[in-house]
Amino acid sequence: MKFRPILALPAATLILLLGGCGKSSTTLGEGGSVVSGSAGPAGASNASRELVKCSAPVATLALIENPNGYSYSSSYQLPSSPVPLVRLLAQQSGCFRVVDRAAGLKATVREQELKESGVLRRQGNTVSGGKGYEAQYSLTPSLTFSEQDAGRQIGGILQAIPYLNKLVGAAEQVKLKQAQAALLLTDNETTEQVAASTGSVEVADLGVGGALVGKLGGAAGAGWSNSNEGKVIAAAFMDAHNQLVVQVRELQAKELPPAVATRKGG
Repeated sequence: MKFRPILALPAATLILLLGGCGKSSTTLGEGGSVVSGSAGPAGASNASRELVKCSAPVATLALIENPNGYSYSSSYQLPSSPVPLVRLLAQQSGCFRVVDRAAGLKATVREQELKESGVLRRQGNTVSGGKGYEAQYSLTPSLTFSEQDAGRQIGGILQAIPYLNKLVGAAEQVKLKQAQAALLLTDNETTEQVAASTGSVEVADLGVGGALVGKLGGAAGAGWSNSNEGKVIAAAFMDAHNQLVVQVRELQAKELPPAVATRKGG
């Protein structure tokens, strides 16, 4: 996915964009980010049309937090970790069966402890030890986000043009937002890094209206659709994921555990 920086747009388009700053409208189903929909027994529901998929899963997968953290300012009020976002992408793509090594795992352990302590019923209890699925692969994300002030350059140009110099104030609020994401895939049996990918995106933020040049439609979860910064980061991870799938498709499938029971499959 590639977005043109605003400096490369035709002058007429630029004028229209700047002239629309400050106006607002509401459109259901729009906004959000490129990561959209859900994943589960029904498959990838309402996923982005740009999501690259596999015909069948090759292994079970756990998402691992990057020990070095993620490079973006807390002032953007984004979620502390992009792992839930990447987990949704991985499950929607159908390339992996995703196992939880975060809050879901802690909840499972807590239920087993409650059973062993006698708090929970024993007869008919389906939560027991020794049934968890192993993670055959681990996926570690990394992220760098940056913001550049492009509006001063545009404002300087408009200042010298009659009639357009009135748009200088709006132009100076334009910023270029850039994100680069990487995904590292490790075989937990051999410890070998079997695949790696990067993704990137650049968009122009018009500032006043909070609009992005380039459509990042859809409805994303996990708080990544609430700000322009989050939308840019989501797009970068989508790009990195799609690059990774090209490599994953070449991997020989490992022996998978039994599938989750569904109404159709029993």
